[in-house]
Amino acid sequence: MKQASKFEKTAARCWNLLNEGKPFTPIFVFGTMLLFHITSWGEGEFWLSFFLSFLLIVPMMAIYYLFDFPLLLRNYLWFPFVAYLMLFNDFELSLLLFALGLYFFFTIFFWGTFYYHLRIGTSWLNFTRFWKLVLKNSDSTSGNAQEQMPKFLLLLSLWQLYFEGVSTESVIHWPNYFFFIAGVLIYSTILHRNLFDWKPKEYTTWTDNIPVNANAVNERVITIVIDGMRRDRFQIADTPFLDKLRKSGTEYTQMETVYPARTVVCFTSMMTGTYPHEHGIKSNMVWKLGTKVETVFDSLRKVGKKGRMLAVAHLVDSMGDDVDTYTAIADNSKVDHQIMERAKQIMKEKNPDFFKVQLISTDQTGHSRGVLYDEYLEKIAEADRIIEDFVGWLEKEGYMKNTTLVICADHGQADGIGGHGHLDEGERFVPFFMHGPAIEKGKIVEEKHSLVSLAPTICYLLGAPYPSHSRGPVLTDAMKLQKREGVS
Repeated sequence: MKQASKFEKTAARCWNLLNEGKPFTPIFVFGTMLLFHITSWGEGEFWLSFFLSFLLIVPMMAIYYLFDFPLLLRNYLWFPFVAYLMLFNDFELSLLLFALGLYFFFTIFFWGTFYYHLRIGTSWLNFTRFWKLVLKNSDSTSGNAQEQMPKFLLLLSLWQLYFEGVSTESVIHWPNYFFFIAGVLIYSTILHRNLFDWKPKEYTTWTDNIPVNANAVNERVITIVIDGMRRDRFQIADTPFLDKLRKSGTEYTQMETVYPARTVVCFTSMMTGTYPHEHGIKSNMVWKLGTKVETVFDSLRKVGKKGRMLAVAHLVDSMGDDVDTYTAIADNSKVDHQIMERAKQIMKEKNPDFFKVQLISTDQTGHSRGVLYDEYLEKIAEADRIIEDFVGWLEKEGYMKNTTLVICADHGQADGIGGHGHLDEGERFVPFFMHGPAIEKGKIVEEKHSLVSLAPTICYLLGAPYPSHSRGPVLTDAMKLQKREGVS
């Protein structure tokens, strides 16, 4: 399988500008206004009026960028738009209809059909289902129609109002302007302080439930992440091999992901043992490359051990050279098979002490076709067969001797276009189980845990110090050694 090229890495970062909801909103509004006024581009005074009026809506754009409006809070976004109509009593219907048309063209046809056809081979008729997914979607991407529509309708109305005012040199009613901006800011603040209360509870202390282990428990730890595998859908999918591993190892039934549940965020938290506000990766759109804190890979280097990750291009933004990339431009029916063939090659060539592999076909199916359809279950079943083949190969080649195997997802997926980010139903808790000679057999842990525990657990098993800002406790519930070491 081909590595992700420099062009693909750059293209992935550019795409995240349109994919992530926060940068998408100002980009879409700016582009829509430009296109709507395309016939005026040649007029000398147009550009001055355009940019002067743009400056007046920057504060509103900043409010929408700083504040999240997840899940039910997105319904409250309509109140500022209604307040605008009542206060200013002015809107350009043709502009709003033009914006709605552009938005649904972008999400349903360009993204949901053209993009997915070129990237993963989805049918040219995917739009026949994708429109329903966009309307239901509740994640933090640009495809969240119920969140994006009230935002861009308000921003465009406000911009057009002041564009016309500047163009005709009309008097701008500054008290109304400042009153409205301040009102939306206060309104957003109150909403978040009083209603935004479902973020996962964070550990506030460093990893301290068990001392750093100077003697390795395992020779190797291998983690396979089935990206976007929703827990309740996994439980009904045809997965005999994964079920066998799960039942003969230790399963965590309340393993919680982090907020926001975006892929790069979740992977970074898994590899650092801490949260976005600390490691610095807060969405798939990474503005500053690299983490602010140590990773598992840094910890392993301190004891002369090697770790590798095989993942899509945008994981490089977080963990740099510790990631072997693969191209995500591949037929979705073949990509996971190709990933595992590449994984075998890396095992032979680099023989890492810790190896983490990301399978993406399940996630891509959820995004392009939805999670409540048979195609999604079929991809989970396909992942089961692929992992069975990989583990069989590892055993044959001798890589499974004294090895702990961890199977998990980075996040689940919600209804709609496989949404993940805001922790809707289906996103929050993920499949997670461990298997190996040092792991308790047939054990189920029902207490709530967090994916931030993966990093310190890997380090403990491999006899490495914990990453500098690791907060998750080591998953001692799963370890046979805890009994004779006196760990409670």
